[in-house]
Amino acid sequence: MGDGGGDAWLRRFEGEPGPLYMRLLAALERAIGEGELQPGDQLPSQRAAAQRLGVDFTTVTRAYALARARGLIEGAVGRGTFVKGRSEDEAGLIDLSMNLPPQPLGVPLARRLEETTRAILSRTDVATLMAYHPGPGSMAQRRAGAAWMAPCLGEVSVDRVLACSGAQTALAALLTLLAPPGGTIVCEALTYPGLLSVARHLGVRVVGCEVDGEGLAPDALARLCAEAAPAAIYCVPTMQNPAAVTMGIERRRRIVEIAAAAGAPIIEDDAYGRLPSTPSPALASLGVGTVFHLSTLSKCLTPGLRVAFVAAPDAAWADRLAGALRAVSMMASPLTAAVATAWIREGVADEVLSGLRAEARARRALAREILPQARGDDEAIHVWLPLPERWDPARLRDLARRRGLALVGAEAFAAGVSPNGVRIALGAPAKRQVLAQALTAVAAILAEGPGAADVVV
Repeated sequence: MGDGGGDAWLRRFEGEPGPLYMRLLAALERAIGEGELQPGDQLPSQRAAAQRLGVDFTTVTRAYALARARGLIEGAVGRGTFVKGRSEDEAGLIDLSMNLPPQPLGVPLARRLEETTRAILSRTDVATLMAYHPGPGSMAQRRAGAAWMAPCLGEVSVDRVLACSGAQTALAALLTLLAPPGGTIVCEALTYPGLLSVARHLGVRVVGCEVDGEGLAPDALARLCAEAAPAAIYCVPTMQNPAAVTMGIERRRRIVEIAAAAGAPIIEDDAYGRLPSTPSPALASLGVGTVFHLSTLSKCLTPGLRVAFVAAPDAAWADRLAGALRAVSMMASPLTAAVATAWIREGVADEVLSGLRAEARARRALAREILPQARGDDEAIHVWLPLPERWDPARLRDLARRRGLALVGAEAFAAGVSPNGVRIALGAPAKRQVLAQALTAVAAILAEGPGAADVVV
């Protein structure tokens, strides 16, 4: 049985209407739909469920039969009844490459989404909701963005805040605004692949800067600013993707001072800034230079909302960025932006974030135990695994795939000469036990060395 499962879901039976067998079926469907039960979780036996609920055995038999007919559950002779679905180990590949946040511990995400959507539709005219909306977001959405960013950014005036349809959209708009075709931006030697993709598409040159244990190396950045005269500097200061390092406060001050002296705006991609229990101050909060602070909900809540917020340096820059955003995507999705706004305003976002942090801490502890050489903060959802020079990342990826694992190496993130290693995403596997299995397999491959025989599982 996985992290979830068991018979706790049976408590839902009391709240369902209708005949007893339909009440039990509905309870099971809701538990699966809301993520309380995951594929592979074992259900109580029919007799045990009947005793627990105080109902006739045939009631449970009938409910389980209907659930089986609907494809919700399956039986294994001699083993019991399980929630049906292709879990990672059954599907053949455990994904350690996609940097997703884990499901928040103890938070029924599907139920919260259902409740919020229902409330929005009940109090809002659907025609108005689904019409075109202001490009930078409504005032309510912009206030929500300011509140979401406040723990890192401090108080920010709403006329500087813009809502948009995800960080990738914001990056495209920011590069369109700041960097002309043929222009140059500087970033970490290992950087977010989405930035590289947008820059290639727009014809912008990307130059990788030397990094150390806190991210951008100040002396190297100053030298590049003098040599390349970049149109902008891009960085991820907290839990950097993929290197998993975080800038200290003095490093942050030094970076914004160098950028200001060079007249280069900073694009501060703070995708992971809300994950630490004690957030670091944003570069944009330090009061120096021109800094655009980008905060997405994808890594700290859920990618499916596709909502991000940008705090521009001032209202004039916000107006110019609003024009660039309109050209790229017109507006954020009204329904998902409304959900994000309600979650932030009503405290659901903090509830989800708290549950996500708890799960992230547990997964990071697993990674620390199994792969002690990997680095990353306590609440990180990814770690960086350095590799000795004798390891070719392509060889490691190939060996991993033959053992049912998907990995991504340094070459996917390289904007210049970069260290050898792989990023391991801790959130994509649905269950901790599957993550532990995958990390153990990676440790075994490394122990055997690059000359190990290929093993197919």
